[in-house]
Amino acid sequence: MTREVPDVPPVGSSVEQDTRDNPGVRTIYPQDEWDVEQDNNIVPLTRAEAEKLFGSNVGRPSRVTPLKVVAAQMVLSLVVTLVWWLFSEHPASAALSAFLGGAICWIPSSLFALRLKGVGGQTSTALVVGEAIKMGVTLAMFVAIALSYHEVRWLPLLVTYLVALKTYWVALAFN
Repeated sequence: MTREVPDVPPVGSSVEQDTRDNPGVRTIYPQDEWDVEQDNNIVPLTRAEAEKLFGSNVGRPSRVTPLKVVAAQMVLSLVVTLVWWLFSEHPASAALSAFLGGAICWIPSSLFALRLKGVGGQTSTALVVGEAIKMGVTLAMFVAIALSYHEVRWLPLLVTYLVALKTYWVALAFN
């Protein structure tokens, strides 16, 4: 699909063809769509429009804090650990592995939440550094467990880690 746009200078892969056919008209090819300047007149919503669109609680601060998310991660980790302990063929090692999987999630998350609370999280640098610390601690914990705990049951560890990791989405649902 192509379209012709008058008074737009030719750029990109269609330059040669445009200058041969008609120098005053540029043919816009699908691969050149991003070259055309667009009107980015973004108008913010008024308070009334936001309330109509999102409801009357649009201006209310979130009840979900990072520390509440960490607490929910801990609780879910313990629940999943209990499930592995009750229904596993090797309950002790499965439960310990599940608990460690949850801890791999909530320990770095708690460090991140405490950093945000202490620093204030008001700059993007604070968020980036906090997230880098969180990822580094998570990776270090995975490596430490893999190297030091030889009886680790990977399925309970990874399942519990993923359940705890997805707590963020559950917490957003209760916002």
